[in-house]
Amino acid sequence: MRRGFKAHAERLASKVRGEMGKQPTDPLDAIELARHVGADVRCAEELTSRQNLEELEQLQPGAFSACTFTIGEHHIVVYSPLASDGRTQSDIAHEIAHLLLEHEIKTMQTIGDLSFFTCDPDEEQEANWLAGCLLLPRPLLLQAARRGLDSQAIAEEYNVSEPMATYRLRTTGVTRQLAAARARP
Repeated sequence: MRRGFKAHAERLASKVRGEMGKQPTDPLDAIELARHVGADVRCAEELTSRQNLEELEQLQPGAFSACTFTIGEHHIVVYSPLASDGRTQSDIAHEIAHLLLEHEIKTMQTIGDLSFFTCDPDEEQEANWLAGCLLLPRPLLLQAARRGLDSQAIAEEYNVSEPMATYRLRTTGVTRQLAAARARP
């Protein structure tokens, strides 16, 4: 990620959450976030059969989680119905992060007979980071951890995947900060 991006993403997430009337410790629904930025959200089953999605998943597990179509000025986020609710939240937030960061499609990948357009790997990392900031901002994580919630409980309470909660706890330094505070006399 480019220098200073993580701090920029934290500020951007705080700004967007504020525009939505959310406190830093409030849960955030990714579909509500999409509406806030003017994007529609649709399940991929509205565009193709579940069988096609399952075949793609068998060809390459995790190949399709979500994508965004832009038609003129209108954005439509399409998500996979094969993922858990928590993962779907992360996937939609990731797509919205691309929109907020104004990322553009850079490459085309082919899996079987299907072609996909993607951003470059650095932009994917940026979207992952911003999605985490939007769904689980540091103040929320700090408050949850002080209440004794572990990553599994945070995932359940805030409707995100457990890997997302674990990642955010670790990378924001919240776990380390609380351990240091507990170690002080």
